[in-house]
Amino acid sequence: MDLFIDRMRSPIGTILLVWQSDALRALDFYDCEQRLHRLLQLHYGKYRLVPERPPAGICNPIEAYFDGDVTAIDSVPVQTNGTPFQRQVWTALREIPAGRTTSYGELATRIGRRGASRAVGLANGANPVGIVVPSSRDRSERGAHRLRRRHRPQALAFGA
Repeated sequence: MDLFIDRMRSPIGTILLVWQSDALRALDFYDCEQRLHRLLQLHYGKYRLVPERPPAGICNPIEAYFDGDVTAIDSVPVQTNGTPFQRQVWTALREIPAGRTTSYGELATRIGRRGASRAVGLANGANPVGIVVPSSRDRSERGAHRLRRRHRPQALAFGA
């Protein structure tokens, strides 16, 4: 399987974009390239990365996001492999409005899988397109893990 790859500079470091057919397949930091290769092997088996400039529909919204338009990444087309449950969780993560929080349990209930909060957390951790599919966690007042859709791109660099 041929996948396309390119590097993109960002305020939080160089990121790698992997896509096929105008849809983002994976996104990771340049210094985590080995992790990216393990993920691609897991999801696609045999693959070949072909260097190429990303389509405007992928890179322009990501650049706009880092320039402060926090909703721009909502338009990035994403096509990921993973289990049907993982893909369901990743879709639900994209529906969290920027700046809002939810818990794994709330997200599990929202997708019709009440009681599957641990499975939601594991799916969140396996997210291949971080930043575009939000995966940041906060702690609520009660100490429960909470998911927060970032509303400040610069906050990613400091974990704020």
